[in-house]
Amino acid sequence: MKYSQATDYALHAMLYLVKSAPDKPVGVQLLAEKLGVSQTYLSKLMTKIVKAGLIQSSPGANGGYRLRHKQEDISFLDIIRAIEGSASLFECSFNHGNECPIQQVVMDAERNLEQYLASKKIADLANVVKAE
Repeated sequence: MKYSQATDYALHAMLYLVKSAPDKPVGVQLLAEKLGVSQTYLSKLMTKIVKAGLIQSSPGANGGYRLRHKQEDISFLDIIRAIEGSASLFECSFNHGNECPIQQVVMDAERNLEQYLASKKIADLANVVKAE
């Protein structure tokens, strides 16, 4: 199973926001420099996270991004779904409906992974990773 590079950047961007002062927006230029990615590309990713309701965007010279919710409430799954969506990783190609035993195994594994990712909060890492 593999997540996109966009998800990697989104998780790191969110970790940076969690470690930043909550009352001060972080500009896309600073975030892009920290992550080593173009501002244009990062802006597109951040727009997805804004649309998911995890962060808010403030326009203007002193604008940027900041968390919309308490950092303790934002899970890895929230961020991953903001970028990747919530489609299943496996779709059975055969015509036996919901009775496919292979699909059931994969779906059970996905549910377990989702439960684990939902239980892991991005704020937990802020305590482990030193501020930059």
